[in-house]
Amino acid sequence: MSTVSQSGRPLSLWHDQGPAPRRRPTLAGSHEADVVIVGGGYTGLWTAYYLLETCPDLSVVVLEAEFCGFGASGRNGGWVSAKFPGSKTAMARERGPQAVIEYQRAMFDAVDEIGRIADKENIDCHYRKGGMLLYATTPAHVPRLQSYMRELRQWGFGEEDVEWLDVAEARRRAAVAGTRGAMYTPHCASIDPWKLVSGLADAVERRGATIFEHSRARVIDEGMVVTDQGVVRAKSVLRCTEAFTPTLSGYERTVAPVYSLMIATEPLPDEWWDEVGLRNGETFSDERHLIVYGQRTADGRLAFGGRGAPYHFGSTVRPEWDMDSRTHELVKEVLWGFFPQLGDTRITHRWGGAVAVPRDWRVSVDYDPATGLGHAGGYVGQGVASSNLAGRTLADLVAGEATERTRLPFVGHRSRLWEPEPLRWIGINLGRALAPMADAVERRTGRPSRVLGSILGRLTGG
Repeated sequence: MSTVSQSGRPLSLWHDQGPAPRRRPTLAGSHEADVVIVGGGYTGLWTAYYLLETCPDLSVVVLEAEFCGFGASGRNGGWVSAKFPGSKTAMARERGPQAVIEYQRAMFDAVDEIGRIADKENIDCHYRKGGMLLYATTPAHVPRLQSYMRELRQWGFGEEDVEWLDVAEARRRAAVAGTRGAMYTPHCASIDPWKLVSGLADAVERRGATIFEHSRARVIDEGMVVTDQGVVRAKSVLRCTEAFTPTLSGYERTVAPVYSLMIATEPLPDEWWDEVGLRNGETFSDERHLIVYGQRTADGRLAFGGRGAPYHFGSTVRPEWDMDSRTHELVKEVLWGFFPQLGDTRITHRWGGAVAVPRDWRVSVDYDPATGLGHAGGYVGQGVASSNLAGRTLADLVAGEATERTRLPFVGHRSRLWEPEPLRWIGINLGRALAPMADAVERRTGRPSRVLGSILGRLTGG
């Protein structure tokens, strides 16, 4: 089984370096189960894992259209981040401030939980909890970061959760060009995402689940899932399809698949890292409007990505859109701006994939015992830790257990649908264009781009 794209390129750095996918059977004929899960990424696999932990006698089937870890779960930036998308203020209006605080605390725990499970199941995914560095690289970034920190303080999160680093300390952690300080949080880890998802699939099978790959769901309904060659009938039917959700009939406006693209450098020598830093597995970014993210890999590369790629009309997802030369060049330009020390370092890998963006940028987890239908997702590219928490919560709901997780504000949340086309295409791509424009204004003036930033915030759920 290959982990290369239709053009022959590796699906990602992680797939190129990691183990080959297992050869699992394709669903054929009629099957019965207690629970059928559509989607063999993090959400579906975590849900299966925790369901079988709670109810080991359950019959659980996972259906995957390609192979487990084919999508964002195997190709992402390797951030296990406690940050979650959406407005805390809006959540507090709906569910109260304590629910939001508990959500954030649960996300802190999810970062650690992934490390615990990786250790327990002997998943060698290079889990390293080095925290996250968010740099101020223009004067405009400083007040925005410090305002964000004040907001976190108001929610009750102290120095142990987030701290401000002065210029000297920020440069000591990572020699980012032009730094004016940085925000640091310990609640983030770096991983090899493909090794995590492939190891998790093996662990789910060891617990007794049956995984069928190359088994694309065509119909998801009460009591059954129909694929091209078979059907699974089950009391509980769970949709965990994330950015591929719009490819399902009837779900075209549920989330928007927005492309995030990455590059990786060749391995860099120890003396280069002695100068630059990132010694403890920290992930890094800065406070620009264009979302970027990076890590130092286990073999001494920089893996770095960004969200500048276009949204494609009709919420379509196609393999050829995993690559976009303009976006990859923009991502490279930003990375070299962070670290001019890279000089003539080679880029060895370019890849990408879609992440799921709900209309209000809010995660949702839901299960209806009357119909047996449930779903989880909507992570806006912050899904490594979020999927663990969502999967645990969905497992609780299916098992009928009332836990601290089932009280979290994403449970039962319903995002409104995206606008019909062409409004969806216009709005999303307008937001994509505004982000680098606002960053350019801030670099030029040194002041926050309030007008563009305000418009961008409204477009992106801020």
